[in-house]
Amino acid sequence: MNTLTYELLLAGLAVGGAAALSGVGLVVTHRATGVLNLAHGAVAMVCAYVLRQLTVEWGWPLGPAACLTLLVVAPGIGLLLDRAVFRPVASGGGEDPARALVASIGVFVLLVGGAALVWGGGARADVPVLLGDVPWAWPAVAVAVACAVGAATRWTRPGRELRAVVDDRELASLGGIAADRVAAAGWAFGSFTAGLTGVLLAPYVRLDPYGLPLLVLEVVAVAVAARMRSLPVAVAVALAVGVAQAQLTRLHPEGWAGPLVGAVAANLFAVALLVAALVVPAVGPDGSDAPGRGPRGYGPVGYGGAGRGPTGYGPRGHGPVGYGPGPRGAAGTRVPPAVWPVVAVLFLLPLGLAGPDLRTAVQVPALAVALLSLVVVTGRAGQISLGQAAYAGLGALFTAWLAAGRLPGLPRLPEAAALAVAVLLVAPLGLLVGRPAIRRRGPALALVTLAVGVVVSRFVLAQPYATAGLVVERPAGFLTDRRFYVLELLVLAGALAAVGALRRGRTGRALAALRDHEPGAAAAGVPVPGLKLLAFVAGAALAALGGGLLGMGARAFDAAAFDPVRALLWFAVVMVLGADSLLAPLVGAALLVGLDAGARGGAAAALVGLLAAFAGRVPPLASLLPVRARRPARAPAGRSATDGPAPAPAPGPTPTATPGRADGAGPEHGSARVPQRIPAPSDAPPPPDARAGTGGPPPARRPTPVRGRAPWRRVPPPGPPVAGPSGTAPRLRAHGLTVRYAGATALDGVDLAPAPGRVTALVGPNGAGKSTLFHCLAGTVRPAAGRVTLDGTDITRRPAHARTRLGIARTFQEPAVFPTLTVEENVLLGAEQGRVRDAPHTAAEQALRLLDLDGPVRHRPAAGLPTGTLRRVELGRALAGRPHTLLLDEPTAGLDDAETATLARIVAALAADGTAVLVVAHDPDLVAGIAHTVHVLEAGRIVA
Repeated sequence: MNTLTYELLLAGLAVGGAAALSGVGLVVTHRATGVLNLAHGAVAMVCAYVLRQLTVEWGWPLGPAACLTLLVVAPGIGLLLDRAVFRPVASGGGEDPARALVASIGVFVLLVGGAALVWGGGARADVPVLLGDVPWAWPAVAVAVACAVGAATRWTRPGRELRAVVDDRELASLGGIAADRVAAAGWAFGSFTAGLTGVLLAPYVRLDPYGLPLLVLEVVAVAVAARMRSLPVAVAVALAVGVAQAQLTRLHPEGWAGPLVGAVAANLFAVALLVAALVVPAVGPDGSDAPGRGPRGYGPVGYGGAGRGPTGYGPRGHGPVGYGPGPRGAAGTRVPPAVWPVVAVLFLLPLGLAGPDLRTAVQVPALAVALLSLVVVTGRAGQISLGQAAYAGLGALFTAWLAAGRLPGLPRLPEAAALAVAVLLVAPLGLLVGRPAIRRRGPALALVTLAVGVVVSRFVLAQPYATAGLVVERPAGFLTDRRFYVLELLVLAGALAAVGALRRGRTGRALAALRDHEPGAAAAGVPVPGLKLLAFVAGAALAALGGGLLGMGARAFDAAAFDPVRALLWFAVVMVLGADSLLAPLVGAALLVGLDAGARGGAAAALVGLLAAFAGRVPPLASLLPVRARRPARAPAGRSATDGPAPAPAPGPTPTATPGRADGAGPEHGSARVPQRIPAPSDAPPPPDARAGTGGPPPARRPTPVRGRAPWRRVPPPGPPVAGPSGTAPRLRAHGLTVRYAGATALDGVDLAPAPGRVTALVGPNGAGKSTLFHCLAGTVRPAAGRVTLDGTDITRRPAHARTRLGIARTFQEPAVFPTLTVEENVLLGAEQGRVRDAPHTAAEQALRLLDLDGPVRHRPAAGLPTGTLRRVELGRALAGRPHTLLLDEPTAGLDDAETATLARIVAALAADGTAVLVVAHDPDLVAGIAHTVHVLEAGRIVA
């Protein structure tokens, strides 16, 4: 080994050792709390500044200053974050890890902005060296820390408690383990490793509020490569990447490859982050992106969300991206009409300014257009995107290239045309994130978008070969600040109108469903993959448009204006103000530009970060706007508003039944029809003679409050089931389905064929494979062996939304409704996306009337409605698509006896009209009352 190779090896081991320390801290924090801590690098930066303050500014000796920084300040930051930030997020947001991710981004932005306010934005080169010039010391410290953590986890009581909390936080708490104390210890240790990384790296890299945090943030790659679990893997990957990065500095190829190799050598951890985010599967029960179990206080051990509450995602007021579904969330926030004239006047005021003030104001509309991209991607579609600044930077860069004639294959274009073409070129690049987004969500998706943003910034926007000598000009006729500001306002108004139209229409409802409950959206027929791609492409186009305007406004291309730290700041400000509010990008742009222009640098970041960090305590500001209540439907004369409108025909063939019978059978001498409205659970139950099937007239409905519930009483099951039209062969068939999870067989050669016009029940103990069979039939699980056919055609590889559009509808054990949509919009979505999509409003209206949802409740958001109402909403959405096969998974879970009897009447009536119904149920009375065929599933096999 020659001298150069040896020296580079030592240098690589030193860098890898520092990265390994960060990886160990990230893994331990995640295992103890379930939080992917993106603020790790910001904590490292603050500790480096504190050590410099103590030694350089205040003259402390290095030893005591280092002890105070690493043993007091760093763990203290971790304990403060746990107590003030993440514990309230856990208690308020349930099991949604995306809320904790938003909080960690807020902490990152807060610390970066606070450091800029306190210590300024300039780089510091006088940070003391802690371990001296001993390269072996860094990896030795990392290995020693990893070994100590591993030994403590395996052989000490705190380590056993940590493993117990990781496996099941609630069960550990019931066993007497203080789970909050374990989480606090995890935060303290993670912050200690962050501080140690910061004080080791600061003397050798640029110490400023922006560079060091981002550098340490890239080290998340080693934790992701270790799947947030294995300390040895994290250390090994960190050392390997560090050594490889050092060895790459020896290469100096000629020509076009030279800058590329140099960029890779300087940013190999960024490349590793992108590769790890794309290749390494998220941690889940089966090692995929699927939701997993973990510390319930802070989310699952992995990246996917785990717990979804009865209305989609967690408690009311908070949604899948931190601020979303629920009455207090910002999702779907409607701006009062009186606000828009005020906003227009405020945005016109800068036209009266001149000089520097007007030049500063020119940035606001352009930045608002860029922030509007997050309203589409995150606010409406619910996809966490931390790379929008990269698309904005590409828009500015492509605009400058096209206007200068520097883009190969394209001629020099006028500035306005260059901007339009740049948008068209950047929009397809949204597929870079959109494709991975199809199988990722939550923090796993956030890592991919962050990695893409970092790579674009490092390898394109910040490279001299791309930006050297670049001049950005404004369109002809808009050269002055005042004229260009008018042009920006026109573009902003058009962008707002386009996004507003998108949010109001059919596509907007589908995007909201995707945001609220992705599996439920697929079950409703929403083409989830295509819709995600649409959201990211539209978001990339808007970001590119805003970025091009920013470059024209500044008349220069500034790569720092589009770096990944800026992307985190943009994301945080939109989340704080209300991700799905059209007002958020306008206020956010004015806030960011105004604070940074009128105060010391970092003020905007500090304020936005403070609000985002306290996501568990502060609602989105857009939710504080006054909301005009929707006017309920006008009731016909003689009926109260609470009664709802008069009965109307049901969708499709009208369900028939005898008076007092729920099975659809006629009396001995002929048949009769009852009103084509199924009584709601809130209605009074029928009298005993009617329930017994005496043939008496149905009782009159008694008005009750919409949110009321019937008194708890025993309601006998409906009479003997009677099949619907016969002679039709089963359309949906399962042939030898076999499913295995981690070596365990969930289904073992199952054959099933629900017959049209009959109710087929599937019963068996928990863990028998009933839900797995449902998932195979519905398209959410692909079997390892066997086939699913529809009318003889193999549909095994068809996704869930495609099967819904083929006429196979399903419900979930927990109602999969969309809490930010109203009851009417939930049902309308099923009609728009189902098997028969013509005349969706008519089909939705018929389903609402059939299920007694056409009263004032139709205008209420689904969030917070009683379980019985949610069951009817979900069933109405399924029926509005006019399916031929209906799969009901535990349809009576959470219902009382009266609600169960009402649901039984609906199911029996549907079967009587020819629908093939497959029911998974544990209620023997329900099965005996409605089922024509009963299959018993045990250990993955049908035994009866």
